[in-house]
Amino acid sequence: MPRDARRVVKRTPQPDAKYDSVTVSKFINRLMIRGQKATAERIVYDALQIAAEQVNSSPDEALERAIKSATPLVMVKSRRVGGATYQVPMEVAEDRGRALAMRWLIASARARSGKSMKVKLAAELADAIQGRGVTIKKREDIHRMAEANKAFAHYRW
Repeated sequence: MPRDARRVVKRTPQPDAKYDSVTVSKFINRLMIRGQKATAERIVYDALQIAAEQVNSSPDEALERAIKSATPLVMVKSRRVGGATYQVPMEVAEDRGRALAMRWLIASARARSGKSMKVKLAAELADAIQGRGVTIKKREDIHRMAEANKAFAHYRW
């Protein structure tokens, strides 16, 4: 954040070439390693095609559904009050929730064993759409933690 009163302008990437979607473009950028964008695009497009066939929908719709099902609504943040640290449940902003969902989907796909990245990513996307998999478990764990710490909600500010 700048020290003066100006606000930081949030930049959005250009929509991707194939689906004309900013979400797909952000997902490609998040998957990209060492600036290899063409490789990341190929992996994402192939994975979306495979996942779309598994769940009978269009590829860009499949990605949207996977992200929507993996997006957390609440999470805990540490707040220090009077020498004690409390895990305070907070609502997650929409853009932050989507960013977390994308990050979790990619991390879960990378953690899967064997096969190529496009197959692992497609499987993770299909699992997320169907409400199962590592990404969904992570979201549910975070929701459960927020529910358990609901007593400290009054420390929110």
